[in-house]
Amino acid sequence: MSRTTKVDVMVLGAGAAGMICAIEAARRGRSVVIVDHARAPGEKIRISGGGRCNFTNLHCSPSNFLSANPRFAISALKSFTQHDFIDRVKARNIAFHEKALGQLFCDGSARQIIAMLTDDMTEAGARLQLATEITDVSRIDEGFEVRTSGGVWQSDRLVIATGGKSIPKMGATGLGYDIARQFGHEVTETRAGLVPFTWASNMAESWSGLSGVSLDVDAHCNGARFKEAMLFTHRGLSGPAMLQVSSYWREGDAVIADLAPEQNLSDLLKSERTNRPKSAPWTILGEALPKRLVQQLEREAGIPAVRLADMNNAAIEQMAARFHEFRVVPGGTEGYRTAEVTLGGVDTAQLNQKTMESRLVPGLHFIGEVMDVTGHLGGHNFQWAWSSGVAAGRHA
Repeated sequence: MSRTTKVDVMVLGAGAAGMICAIEAARRGRSVVIVDHARAPGEKIRISGGGRCNFTNLHCSPSNFLSANPRFAISALKSFTQHDFIDRVKARNIAFHEKALGQLFCDGSARQIIAMLTDDMTEAGARLQLATEITDVSRIDEGFEVRTSGGVWQSDRLVIATGGKSIPKMGATGLGYDIARQFGHEVTETRAGLVPFTWASNMAESWSGLSGVSLDVDAHCNGARFKEAMLFTHRGLSGPAMLQVSSYWREGDAVIADLAPEQNLSDLLKSERTNRPKSAPWTILGEALPKRLVQQLEREAGIPAVRLADMNNAAIEQMAARFHEFRVVPGGTEGYRTAEVTLGGVDTAQLNQKTMESRLVPGLHFIGEVMDVTGHLGGHNFQWAWSSGVAAGRHA
């Protein structure tokens, strides 16, 4: 017969959100256990930021998040801000630095963040149960019963911090969504977010040769705009700008990018028409932009060889527009395999924005990526994990 252990709070998922939630609840004197099927805690933390963990962003605000209810995240983000988490990092003497756009990374290893969290859990008295499969979750009396490969647990409060479907090779599953539905919660459509695009079939052969070309762009799709780097790959388009845009993209939509946002290519060509009238316009553009990219666009344009002296202003402006309004309809994305996050999730309309508690089932909380709150690239999703986890931990 399985052994039954009773605790005040049970957290499913030992990722960023789950661990900080366990810390907060245990610091309030609650008996806490956190269960995960993985053999080590914080695996997404460990691999993030190239192993240095982009743990938050200096400029994080509610405007950096996507959700069917964009106001839902406001309360938690204000109650536990990026500066609150930075204070904890500083208190542990973890050295860090700022990269572009307010992104903060450890100078050393992401494992320092994991160690900070596990040490805080130990100090607060939270118990960590790893390599444990969850087989059944049910409601009993005023609490919950969770059957696992390591025994049966009963708790007054149950916190779902199981993440989304992104990076399945690390064991990501849809367990949190299944539990939500079991208790009557709606789950909004889920799809891969912050993910590279793949070429459409009519572009794959000719454009894959640009693999490795990178440049800063100003990209937009469906009203969202990002000025960051774009990378051509063998499979399609990647880099921060494309990952950001992917969260707003839908199948069949065009992605439009200014390939020279800091230049006016029309003015450049008109100027060179005076200085170097016998030069070919593509030659001039190849000096201002990656040569392979210019050569590819020249082939795509199919414009006969011409000298700048023979081009009128309208022709120059039309040529410049090919770069300032580069338009591509991706064939798709690389999906959850390489996605950094899952868009959509547990519908926030049925959750309390201050406590992350279910409005349908008292004592049931949802935090982190499992919810329909998704941040931009650059540390915002970790901040949502910290903020939502603390909100639940302070009330569970």
